[in-house]
Amino acid sequence: MKAMILAAGRGARLAPLTDTKPKPLVEVNGKPLIVYHIERLASAGFKQIVINTAWLGEMLPKALGDGRQWNIELIYSNEIEALETGGGIKNALPLLGHAPFFVINGDVYIDALPTSLQDIKLNKNRLAHLWLVKNPNHNLNGDFSLIDNKISNIGENKYTFAGIGLYHPDLFTNAPDGAFPLPQILRPAIDNNKINGELLSGNWCDVGTLQRLNELNQSMNKQ
Repeated sequence: MKAMILAAGRGARLAPLTDTKPKPLVEVNGKPLIVYHIERLASAGFKQIVINTAWLGEMLPKALGDGRQWNIELIYSNEIEALETGGGIKNALPLLGHAPFFVINGDVYIDALPTSLQDIKLNKNRLAHLWLVKNPNHNLNGDFSLIDNKISNIGENKYTFAGIGLYHPDLFTNAPDGAFPLPQILRPAIDNNKINGELLSGNWCDVGTLQRLNELNQSMNKQ
């Protein structure tokens, strides 16, 4: 299975840090955020990771190289303009192949990959498996509900999409060209009962603002 790290976002809310470096190179406890993902994916047995780039994208291959230091291959999907989450994945499909692939947002921190990742199987009737988390303060209304391991757009008890998922390439068959957010194609597939999910265990943080970055650094320094 191949993996992809979404790394093309501008990260304006992390300015001024992201004025001079792409968001995934912002350091958490002295290490670039994206390196945590690469290390964990390599330890889990992934051999190829696709990384999409846009804002200051040339800095990512300079900082990370071709992946040999982690005994993996890093493949870069360069975007002239950021294509958002959905467009970035669709643009990278030729690099991801025809089998289901794993995607994680480059601006989230987790302390471990989902333990169920290697056991999940997708097919034409199950186009994606999403991991959800309890709602953080910045998204109290949540995104999706979870009923008997099936993702739903409705329901009172919604959780927040963790930015982590396993996707079948067929999910993108009728996706538009250009930039679009991933939920634009997720929600219709959810209505057609084609997406499962589960809650993510362990620590998760959307490192989207300076405040959250500082809070994450403080919590890790206490460990």
